[in-house]
Amino acid sequence: MKTLVVCSGGLNSVSLAYKIAAEADLVGLISFDYGQRHKKELQFAALAAARLSVPHHVIDITTIGKHLTGSALTDDVAVPDGHYAEETMKITVVPNRNAIMLTIAFGLAAAQGADAVAIAVHGGDHFIYPDCRPGFIDSFQVMQNHALEGYASVQLLSPFVTISKADIVTEGARHATPFAETWSCYKGGERHCGRCGTCVERREAFHLAGVADPTEYEDADFWKTATATFKAEAV
Repeated sequence: MKTLVVCSGGLNSVSLAYKIAAEADLVGLISFDYGQRHKKELQFAALAAARLSVPHHVIDITTIGKHLTGSALTDDVAVPDGHYAEETMKITVVPNRNAIMLTIAFGLAAAQGADAVAIAVHGGDHFIYPDCRPGFIDSFQVMQNHALEGYASVQLLSPFVTISKADIVTEGARHATPFAETWSCYKGGERHCGRCGTCVERREAFHLAGVADPTEYEDADFWKTATATFKAEAV
């Protein structure tokens, strides 16, 4: 199938792009500038598109993003340190982000004659983000079937929706994903901070997958404390 991948430039979506390139017909990557503080992730999405020799579409929705207030990703709100699954990480929710992005991606896919749109939501996102859950994915497909009825048939692919970040690392390694050329940190500094939820999740995933982590972190060992504390509090 001719497939368009929603790619932020992060580990998940770049791994997905390499998976689709190996298993289907990758026709392009689509990224979104919504005013995120870690906007540098878009540079990594562009690099992935160049490596895979496909077009890279960057959609500017900053005028929308500036109204989606209250998130640490778009507002002047500190990104919390700690384990990704902690309650504090809900401050990183951008309301309806995936719904907005997927609607645009489906429109582009339909206009370009693509058969599918792929997104890298995964099992670890379910706790925090409602628009990363299987129910949302299924419902969105039904909505788009109605929205494009008689014009196009576009399938929503979410092959990671029930698996863990560690599983994605394993899958990414299988397809020779260049992990060093991906960006996860929500703080958007010179290097991965190693302390925010997404850095902790990234470092832990490589550890669980038994795959060498090529990422340079400001604090390379914080993930151990954050993970241990989360597990102790969950008991």
